[in-house]
Amino acid sequence: MNRYKIVSKIGEGTFSEVMKMRSLRDGNYYACKKMKQEFESIDQVNNLREIQALRRLGPHPNILLLHEVIFDQKSGCLALICELMDMNIYELIRGRRYPLSENKIKNYMYQLCKSLDHIHRNGIFHRDVKPENILIKKDMLKLGDFGSCRSVYSKQPYTEYISTRWYRAPECLLTDGYYSYKMDIWSAGCVFFEIISLRPLFPGSNEVDQISKIHEIIGTPTQSTLRKFKQSRAMNFDFPFKKGTGLSHHVPGVSPQSLALMYAMIEYDPDGRISAKQALQHSYFRDIRVQEKKTTVHRKTGGAETSGTVGTNYLWNVARHTQKQKNPPARNRGPTFPVELPKLTVPVAAKLASYPNTTIQSFFPTQEERLPLLKAMKYIETSTKV
Repeated sequence: MNRYKIVSKIGEGTFSEVMKMRSLRDGNYYACKKMKQEFESIDQVNNLREIQALRRLGPHPNILLLHEVIFDQKSGCLALICELMDMNIYELIRGRRYPLSENKIKNYMYQLCKSLDHIHRNGIFHRDVKPENILIKKDMLKLGDFGSCRSVYSKQPYTEYISTRWYRAPECLLTDGYYSYKMDIWSAGCVFFEIISLRPLFPGSNEVDQISKIHEIIGTPTQSTLRKFKQSRAMNFDFPFKKGTGLSHHVPGVSPQSLALMYAMIEYDPDGRISAKQALQHSYFRDIRVQEKKTTVHRKTGGAETSGTVGTNYLWNVARHTQKQKNPPARNRGPTFPVELPKLTVPVAAKLASYPNTTIQSFFPTQEERLPLLKAMKYIETSTKV
């Protein structure tokens, strides 16, 4: 860490603290996420899901970029050096008296759906989508904190008490860990409401109250839906009937398209809940898709890029300038067997060194059913405590 200077402390969580750092090499500012847990070996570091996921998913314009990993073998300290963002969504709306403009909300939600579509297509689901983990810098939005992520192909049941309660999907509350990537969509729908209204949608004080808060707004689910949940948890499902107040009562004046998308994202039954890919094609985002198409045509005809565009081509252009990518992200159809996130297989050494050219094999098949080689993350040796 002697190549970075601490500027200020950004925040602290249960498992890590985040600091603003200035690089003594290039003078740029970065976010340093220092883990509170001590690690014994590089193998243990390799198995950290957050590192695996950020390697697998980046670079992408809506995923927080991991620059390097610093591990001090003597002290066991581990730090992730990431790009520095301005704030998170919670900080953006906290104490705000007036709502954001509809265009800004739409652009943020489009980018959030882009990030979820990308991670789900790459076989990963986040499991902790909430305002604090959604970062922004000017008009750019990026999903961060992948410490709770899992492979969509890993075997159920998963951890029961995952994600922050207010953003926890019904299947996470009512089953013994039998949920899927659709939980991310529910959480994003809750964030959507919060960005519009500046207050949480379902602020439950405990699990029972959380379920009650959900039923108060969207109503008690049908018996056929509840039967799906009953199969995997021994609990009382004798919920009192509630019609539900509906969303429009809590966010008056919003467009019918935004309400329709919100309802689709917080559909009680995960089988009927919209996917991120489907959400991107929703009528709510029609004007962004039109602008995206115009930008594509403009580029093909040799015209200049339209400033301020948040479409795919513009966002990918930003990502390419941030970090070169030799191979585009694989659009895989998914393996036919359960797998976990890909593991780094950098050889263990007495002294850690940088492995800029080492390649390792991914466990996510491509469309051609081959296992692609991925560039290994740089591990920087440090002689001083992180």
